Amino acid sequence: MSHSHRSDEAPDVSQPVAGRRTFVRDLALGGLALGTLGLSGCGGGDDEAAPAVVVPTVSYAHGVASGDPLSDRVILWTRLTTAETTAVTVAWEVATSAAFTTLVASGTTTTDASRDWTVKVDATGLQPGTRYWYRFKVGTQTSPVGRARTLPVGAVSQVRLAVFSCAHYGAGYFNVYAAAAQRDDLDAALHLGDYLYEYGRDGYANQQAAALGRLALPATELLTLADYRQRYAQVRTDADLQALHAAVPMIAVWDDHEIANDTWRDGAENHTTATEGAFADRRTAAVQAWHEWLPVRTGADRLSIYRSFAFGDLLALHMLDTRVLARDQQLDYANFLTATGLNAAAFTSAMSDPARQVLGTAQSGWLQTQMSSSTATWQVLGQQVLMGRMNIPAPILLDALVPGSGVSVSAYAAIVNKARTAPATLTATEQAVLAQPSVPYNLDAWDGYPVARETLLGTVRALNKNLVVLAGDTHNAWASDLQDASGNAVGVEFATSSVTSPGFETVLPNENPAVLAASLTELIGPLVYADTSRRGYLVVTATPAECRADWVYVSTVTSRTYTTVSDKALRVLPGAGNRKVVAV
Repeated sequence: MSHSHRSDEAPDVSQPVAGRRTFVRDLALGGLALGTLGLSGCGGGDDEAAPAVVVPTVSYAHGVASGDPLSDRVILWTRLTTAETTAVTVAWEVATSAAFTTLVASGTTTTDASRDWTVKVDATGLQPGTRYWYRFKVGTQTSPVGRARTLPVGAVSQVRLAVFSCAHYGAGYFNVYAAAAQRDDLDAALHLGDYLYEYGRDGYANQQAAALGRLALPATELLTLADYRQRYAQVRTDADLQALHAAVPMIAVWDDHEIANDTWRDGAENHTTATEGAFADRRTAAVQAWHEWLPVRTGADRLSIYRSFAFGDLLALHMLDTRVLARDQQLDYANFLTATGLNAAAFTSAMSDPARQVLGTAQSGWLQTQMSSSTATWQVLGQQVLMGRMNIPAPILLDALVPGSGVSVSAYAAIVNKARTAPATLTATEQAVLAQPSVPYNLDAWDGYPVARETLLGTVRALNKNLVVLAGDTHNAWASDLQDASGNAVGVEFATSSVTSPGFETVLPNENPAVLAASLTELIGPLVYADTSRRGYLVVTATPAECRADWVYVSTVTSRTYTTVSDKALRVLPGAGNRKVVAV
């Protein structure tokens, strides 16, 4: 039978319709079902014509999207471009084929300027593990057709997910999205955040935007609801992003740039209250626009976006918020630097504070309950920032913070090699360099919240689960073993590169990327793999026997002509003795 998310349900169109039923349905799409057509007055003559139905003129410049699939439902999304000033009624249809000969769900909804003309419906009553096609209509004005897929139930032999992060519109073309959209083997796309960036045209990574025809709109930094809406509208005109959304359902969470750089619970690095107003107002505007423009299932509390998705008995996906809801402010190395270097005692004390949160108690408790009750082979965390331990020698970090005050990665690696092959030739300066401790390179990641990370890893280890953590944020690709403070293997982390945002090749331009990656994996114990210079996405394929990660890269994001390559694959095997990254 036909299903709708609203009480003003369309007629049953679960079987092919023709003749009078087609006519009635078409009239409903034009507004008759809502009473927009009236007779011209009581007692009119038989030859008195009814007024013409006025159907608003619309287009679908931002395409269609699906998201947050469950076993019996999926969110469907589009946006109307229209000159209307009052609400417009939109019909939606879900079918078993692209020909739409058999509808399995349909209904109507309305949209208006209060939601930026976006349309989002929850299409229910669907079958598990099934591909569907969907579209929207205003009168006879029909949207592009999208494909959606519901989640499977019961015994599942394979789940394949594509993982994305960090798509700066002005930094390059979305070739990464285009490459993924061409696939026909994905169950869902995961977006781990930085779906857009809040900077103005003079901000981060916009150096080539003019040449690429991708200058930011608005030109200024995003602060108001209108600002965020305009930037989403620009980004969603991209044909490659539209193709991805139309091809596969997306499960998304935000990171920081959907609001402002290095966002935390009550502020952000890229927010100045004195000149930009209250951070809470900016956050509210950004969060509203995100919910309007992303195909996510919006609840009563728009700030709570953590949620779980069950892929049968094989994979439980838990999407987290490590950024906005409960995160305490990041520590800053600048506050611990002295004339003689890092104040290690003060830094260690701050890092050891057990009160500092990433997930918060409510989300942490929810996650523990979800994992405890799940019998799926793989427990996968979709979240924003690196969880793996990324401690690097302090001299390398100091050189990055204050150029010339330390040593480069390659120089440090040369000293390490010298210590191995000819230790007697080390100078006093080189010995002093090697004597300095290793410290986290990024305090914005889980490395800056070690007590919170230890609590999470301890929970997973106590539950004896097969943990796979997915991360984005850094614009580089990584694979790490996840170990607790005692060195116990708890799980693995696979981190995707960025869609366009630049990686270490711009931060450390004098380092050879291959040498840098090799040096980092040598210097950082838990780190198994790194790529610090290429844009791409991650494909995660889970089976009962393994969870495999394949990193896919594009050759360029500054030309529409590109090639793709997948030249690295790693995996993890289930079981308490196997929870570490191994070769394929």
